[in-house]
Amino acid sequence: MRFVDTHCHFDFPPFVGEETSSLALAAEAGVERIIVPAVDASRFARIAALAEEHQPVYAALGLHPIAIDRHEERHLDQLESWLKQKPAKLAAIGEIGLDLYMENPAFERQEALLDAQLRLAKQYDLPVILHSRRTHDKLALHLRRHDLPRRGVVHGFAGSLQQAQAFIKLGYAIGVGGTITYARASKTRQTLAQLPLSSLLLETDAPDMPLSGFQGQPNRPERARLVWQALCELRPEAPQAIADALWRNTQTLFNLPD
Repeated sequence: MRFVDTHCHFDFPPFVGEETSSLALAAEAGVERIIVPAVDASRFARIAALAEEHQPVYAALGLHPIAIDRHEERHLDQLESWLKQKPAKLAAIGEIGLDLYMENPAFERQEALLDAQLRLAKQYDLPVILHSRRTHDKLALHLRRHDLPRRGVVHGFAGSLQQAQAFIKLGYAIGVGGTITYARASKTRQTLAQLPLSSLLLETDAPDMPLSGFQGQPNRPERARLVWQALCELRPEAPQAIADALWRNTQTLFNLPD
């Protein structure tokens, strides 16, 4: 089985200084590639360096809505400067999106920042890695307005079946994470059981979003295999078919070499 963790913050502890051993553990579990999305502009160089130094690692650069109070106009210029350089292992613009879960969300600024980054994704022909908490319907409106040719993925999805289907109708993939390892997450589990397999990607959001049984511990990319196992319990397809589809979906969306 071959897997890609399409969403791992590998530039954060506990991976800092432990990159080689962490990648070895991931490889033992069949996780052959990891896409690392940025949170803010201060991390762009670090993530690009990780991708350059480590064969399994690919970069995504973007300005996360949860850090809205740290983003400045010049950071968009910095992002575009990186995009102009066309780093060989730049897979996407991300992590970008909307968030109404946090206090003082400065939502108009979030929307302006999202729109600016969607325009860059269109200009530089890149897919996007999207964050959305309590904003699925609003996010879908922005995506419909910009009509990106390369589309992207709504990561860590935990919305309704109807919201997932709306994103899929727009051409976007749905990120399957550790939420489905919790029996109490019945709505998300039922939704992901019903979606087209061709629209699903695998992710951990490590070191965040710990899986059931690992509460209180940092999440890790090798646990993408456990997310796949949980997905296999929910789906009618054979496990190998699910693994193959997840790999193929990822390669296609992010244009990764096979």
